[in-house]
Amino acid sequence: MPIKSFKGLLADQTQEIIRLGTNNGMTGYRIVKLQSIPNEPHNKTQESIVKFYKTEQTAVDGVVNFNDSNLLGVAIFKQHDTVNYMAYETVIFDNEIFNQDIYVTNYDAATGESMNYYIELEVLNLDLAEATVATLKDMRGRE
Repeated sequence: MPIKSFKGLLADQTQEIIRLGTNNGMTGYRIVKLQSIPNEPHNKTQESIVKFYKTEQTAVDGVVNFNDSNLLGVAIFKQHDTVNYMAYETVIFDNEIFNQDIYVTNYDAATGESMNYYIELEVLNLDLAEATVATLKDMRGRE
């Protein structure tokens, strides 16, 4: 199946929408790759959490809760501007199929830095039953 990629730069404590929704909901998506990198690598102290959600968030925070059914993926990047501390990234994402817009947030717990994100989505042709299930899951999350 084809892959669609999206990238962007998010300021600290901001949210962006990735437009995916279609009129009939017969196109589904699944995350296959997710990465993040600071706007200024190795020049700043940074502890950023980039999260991908099925629903718009009312607040952007640094909490990671895998019990949240709307959370699709998380990338955590940590670096310090001292030479004795190595930067690292942890990425975890769900294998869930969705067919609506998704939302990406950035929260930097250290110094309020911006963060780049990159996400690849597998594009899936859904049958009517799969589209209905994906849409109902998204609607439940929006209640």
